[in-house]
Amino acid sequence: MQVAIPPGCEDRCDAFYVDLLNFAALEKPPTLAQRGGRWYRRGDATLHLGVDAQFRPAKKAHPAFAVDDYDVVLRQLTSAGYETVPDDAVPGVRRCYVEDPVGNRLELIDAATPR
Repeated sequence: MQVAIPPGCEDRCDAFYVDLLNFAALEKPPTLAQRGGRWYRRGDATLHLGVDAQFRPAKKAHPAFAVDDYDVVLRQLTSAGYETVPDDAVPGVRRCYVEDPVGNRLELIDAATPR
């Protein structure tokens, strides 16, 4: 999946996606690397961050990720200054929303709960 980011935000996104959400940074092919952005992988999920000069954060459409150690990840996000917003609309599923460093909405789901 791909989400957009504004130019020059790759390092901020690395700190969020790699350091807090435990994605691994992938090397982009040289012809694509010159465009900016980042590629990440965690488990079976691959996330591309594409630079968009006309960037507007995604506030409704969003990727959702199942997260191991859900409570630990939420504490790390909170400690780093990110607000997590719990959502109990799906009975029996622990999940929340958080915005990445550029304002894109993400859903985090506790991998230990049934889906």
